[in-house]
Amino acid sequence: LKDKISKAVVNEHDEMVMTAFRVFNSSVLKTNFYTPTKVALSFRLNPNFLPGVEYPQPLFGMFLVISSEFRGFHLRFRDIARGGIRIVKSRNREAYSINARSLFDENYGLANTQQRKNKDIPEGGSKGVILLDVHHQDKVKVAFEKYIDSILDLLLKPTSPGIKDPIVDLHGQEEILFMGPDENTADLVNWATEHARKRGAPWWKSFFTGKSPNLGGIPHDAYGMTTLSVREYVLGIYRKLGLDEKAVRKLQTGGPDGDLGSNEILLGNEKYTAIVDGAGVIEDPNGLDRSELVRLAKKRSMISEYDTSKLSSAGYRVLVDEANVTLPSGEVVNNGMIFRNTFHLRGGRQFDIFVPCGGRPESIDLSSVHKLIVDGKSTIPYIVEGANLFITQDAKLRLEKAGCILYKDASANKGGVTSSSLEVLASLSFDDKSFEDNMCIREDGTAPPFYNA
Repeated sequence: LKDKISKAVVNEHDEMVMTAFRVFNSSVLKTNFYTPTKVALSFRLNPNFLPGVEYPQPLFGMFLVISSEFRGFHLRFRDIARGGIRIVKSRNREAYSINARSLFDENYGLANTQQRKNKDIPEGGSKGVILLDVHHQDKVKVAFEKYIDSILDLLLKPTSPGIKDPIVDLHGQEEILFMGPDENTADLVNWATEHARKRGAPWWKSFFTGKSPNLGGIPHDAYGMTTLSVREYVLGIYRKLGLDEKAVRKLQTGGPDGDLGSNEILLGNEKYTAIVDGAGVIEDPNGLDRSELVRLAKKRSMISEYDTSKLSSAGYRVLVDEANVTLPSGEVVNNGMIFRNTFHLRGGRQFDIFVPCGGRPESIDLSSVHKLIVDGKSTIPYIVEGANLFITQDAKLRLEKAGCILYKDASANKGGVTSSSLEVLASLSFDDKSFEDNMCIREDGTAPPFYNA
């Protein structure tokens, strides 16, 4: 077929298109394409076609899911692997085009980070990324449900003839995926757990971590698993260098509305001088009001609800939908969105420590890291990367060469994955009755004795 294509095509562009079809078809191991009641197209692919130069770490498994509302992948590096499912939104067509081009590479990078983070636990690393279509940015729940159901089509034997018919299966091997919440999916994992049980998955109890406690989930935000590990690296810097925590000027991306960001605020006692979140930027060189930050963190609200009367004369807040805002320094911010996206790269700001608790992957890369280096020295002395892939590896090396003490994501935020691994082990070990007795929070809110064992 390869020779036939080469001889029949008119030019190299046609050959490229036909070769893509040929490689795709030869890589399909499972598909629900011929199932009449599918909600989206799903394909289990053999990832061996990926070029080793671009993707040096070979994947074990790859799923592609396509629907009118989204495109999505699920990638894993081992047979038994676990990682979160995130949904990526785009504010406009330009942002969507950028996200679409980087969708697979982002997914690969996130799964690779998860693989390194999981080096001390039984599971390997995996990740799922769903990119909403530019015209369906409000279809988060629909996209997630279609993504999960279509992947389940390829994992489960059909038990309801005429509704879920047998799939094409050239793989011939049973597969189990373990997933968890990530960006824009935290409130959807209960549905996924119940749906897996409804479809007869024997591993429904361990299919998703991050589910509600009444379904046997261990709430990371309540116990602060991820934050505690990030926090330990922050405190380790203070201990080693003899720094006074209350005097440390802190920048944080990922605000009081997120799990990691809110707990970092509640656990920390630094002098917060700037916070960047989905709503915008708030900065006060004299320190943001701690009681107000704690209020927002406990309420899980964005900085858009910060009481600006508590800012000093040098403080300000710029929201993403604002334009032509004059700062106390006299500088005019023309576009609040651009200001938010690039704030962490602005020169002339004085921060002692930077803790990314949220933000897009590669927010600091080789092309932008020079903005944080002046006269060969890093403008921020300490960085603890709580958010996955916030800084690219080559940018990390440049910052360390410039004197920055930097702890990377795969080390700093692994407290959560360690906890989830134990949750999965317990879920797999118990039968349904024992699982309900030992893992599920009672209706009156009390925890089973197993929690205190």
